[in-house]
Amino acid sequence: MPRRYLLFEPGHFYHLYNREANKEPMFFYDSDYLHFLKLWRKYALSSPITLVAYCLMPTHFHLLVRIDAPLDLSKIISVMLTAYAKWLNTKYNRSGLLFKDRFKAIHVDQQEHLLHLCRYIHLNPFAAGLVNNVEKWPFSNYLEFIGKRKGGLFDINFRNELFGTTEQYRQFVEDFALQYPRGFKKVMIDE
Repeated sequence: MPRRYLLFEPGHFYHLYNREANKEPMFFYDSDYLHFLKLWRKYALSSPITLVAYCLMPTHFHLLVRIDAPLDLSKIISVMLTAYAKWLNTKYNRSGLLFKDRFKAIHVDQQEHLLHLCRYIHLNPFAAGLVNNVEKWPFSNYLEFIGKRKGGLFDINFRNELFGTTEQYRQFVEDFALQYPRGFKKVMIDE
């Protein structure tokens, strides 16, 4: 695969994402989503990476991370995704590639983009029609953001600094969902 030219710098935020090679599911059951998060804990929690927002969807994932010290993020994420692909292929007697390409990474260098990206990530299952209320999707850290679930994959200081209270973040997300039900992806990207 071609070399990645994006440098991952401490103190900066990055949107990481990837999808299944054939736009088929990469998560079939709850246990698959949970195993992916278990691998995140194994490979990333011991590194200076803060997971800010995440959402795991049937065919893809979104991770918003902050780099807290110098590290080789590409290697950590690649090892984690390879471990997940091998585990999934073994579990379901599959073969071949799980991911279409190497994971994508976008540097998020503006606070406005950061705000909208958190909301975009958390609203993904709603926009896809998987749930009619974003609180019903268990495979994101939205419930931690709004104080309805305690979890280890959540940075409360980030939420408090950028959004204030749990209610302010919930309102920020829900107001947008009401304004653009189901068809908001293009609007989110254009903002």
